[in-house]
Amino acid sequence: MSSELVIGAVKAIVVLLLVLNLTALLLWFERKGSALMQDRVGANRAAILGVGRRLGLPNLGLVNTLVADSLKLFTKEDFVPAGADRFLHALAPFLALFPVLVTFAVVPLGDVIRLGGRTVELQAAPLNAAVLYLLATLGLGVYGVALGGWASNNRWALLGGIRASAQMLSYEIAMGLGILSMVMTYGTLDLQAMCRAQGGVWLGWLPRWGIFIQPLAFVLLLVAGIAESKRVPFDLPEGESELVAGYFTEYSGGKQAVFMFTDFAEVVLVAVLLTLFFFGGWQVPYLYSDGFHLPGGFLLALPQAAVALLGVVAFFVKTLVFCCFQLLVRWVMPRMRYDQLMRLGWKGLLPLGLINVVATACVVVLAGGVG
Repeated sequence: MSSELVIGAVKAIVVLLLVLNLTALLLWFERKGSALMQDRVGANRAAILGVGRRLGLPNLGLVNTLVADSLKLFTKEDFVPAGADRFLHALAPFLALFPVLVTFAVVPLGDVIRLGGRTVELQAAPLNAAVLYLLATLGLGVYGVALGGWASNNRWALLGGIRASAQMLSYEIAMGLGILSMVMTYGTLDLQAMCRAQGGVWLGWLPRWGIFIQPLAFVLLLVAGIAESKRVPFDLPEGESELVAGYFTEYSGGKQAVFMFTDFAEVVLVAVLLTLFFFGGWQVPYLYSDGFHLPGGFLLALPQAAVALLGVVAFFVKTLVFCCFQLLVRWVMPRMRYDQLMRLGWKGLLPLGLINVVATACVVVLAGGVG
């Protein structure tokens, strides 16, 4: 086996493990964060043989979320309702999760590093057309929820699947227009090239991040991304007060856990996209390949490995901020009506996205792009 294949496999496994572990931590944060906001204690009971209590350590609910609840879900009975399509019922959760996970293959976690005389991209699958790959995989996620609702032989699940497919298809257009604006701005489909284009500063102090060039595209991607992940205030496909649990009403055990993982993996993906397109990705203000170039002409020299590590840390910090923001939105926003949801997508975001694309095209043609 060639060294390129080994390095590629290692990078893919690392990215997959990072996403799955971050997804589990977000579930814990949502539970404890909502408890704090609602003046509750939250999950705090489960412990491993009482070790934490004997040592006097606080029980923050990590064992509940990461161990106890996971074991409970994956050891529950796999119930399939009578009349359901057993094959599609089993396939749907994984068809929902798989496209989200493979999307992270083109996400650059940092700049290139040198290992043993070899240049290694901190990206599982470096592609010069990564944005096209990204849009293609995002479009596949609708099949999982649509099939899950249809294969369950349940009217509430079917209605939830129909709502989910209509919602995701509607908001994919606004999301695509926001991403198209960034492609036109930077003149590339390579996510790594977009991150590098956002390095440095303007006027000696302002980071060259996309948020300062395309604030409307940022709003489009943020709102459409939350709608794509089907979370409050856009959780109509899972409206408990109307549809019991929507498209996964008839799911239990490991299949239900996979759908839950998909929801939080989509939260991570939206946070990653916002970080890549609008907040420099792994770029750190004033940090260059040789160290920090501080205002006033001061240079804080750093080795290349330290610069690369700081970039990776910055990427994850930015991603965590947007993940936490999306989780907090759930507890401060009411659920929209379905007509309001569709009106916002087609009569609100879509016209704004088209206007932004036309304006961006005019600026790029007249000014020769954004340098």
